[in-house]
Amino acid sequence: MYNFDRSEKTFKGGLNKMPKTDDEKGYVDVVNGRYKPRGIFHNIEKNQPIFNKETGKLAGVTNPRDMTYIHSYGGEAIFFESLGKGKLMASRCDNDKCDTKGSIYEPFRIYCPDCLRKATPIDITEKAQKNAKIHSFIITERSGAFNTLPKPIKFVNVEFDKEVVTILMSVLVVGEPEFGKRIVPIFRTKSPTYTIMDLMFVTEGTKESDLPEGFTF
Repeated sequence: MYNFDRSEKTFKGGLNKMPKTDDEKGYVDVVNGRYKPRGIFHNIEKNQPIFNKETGKLAGVTNPRDMTYIHSYGGEAIFFESLGKGKLMASRCDNDKCDTKGSIYEPFRIYCPDCLRKATPIDITEKAQKNAKIHSFIITERSGAFNTLPKPIKFVNVEFDKEVVTILMSVLVVGEPEFGKRIVPIFRTKSPTYTIMDLMFVTEGTKESDLPEGFTF
């Protein structure tokens, strides 16, 4: 039975979230190699009419729906799990017959895009700490729905060294972006979300006391 009288609650950080009890949430386990969902994955709310304030005529209705999706990581799971442990994982082609053998990919790629052989996961945390710099950047005052980043958002494209043949898009949360500026990765090691939001960057020389809550070098 649905309760149509529930109102939104404002949580720390200015996020508005639907108030759910544990019984109203959806959970997933993996048992014998299969997903086993439990709980509630779809919550319905009462719709609201939309009236024209000038004419008093009905113009439409709201149609609120709360849905929980299952996002499977597959071979990329090691990347997202490692972020919460303070590690930045990449992948490398080790195929002797591949023309691009030794190429390192960040963002993490399960397969080499050239030979299509499975790539080898490697830890590039130290490489990122020593060599990461801003390739390009953009600052935006606006964002899409469900944004949790403080505005203005400083998006940065991060390059590492010649071994890493790709560029990683992330966000700079401490300091001001400049082309070629040295930056270092930080990780959400306290209460990780197991998403890309567990990885951000700050300018070189940033003190640990200036990091966002829950993040460490």
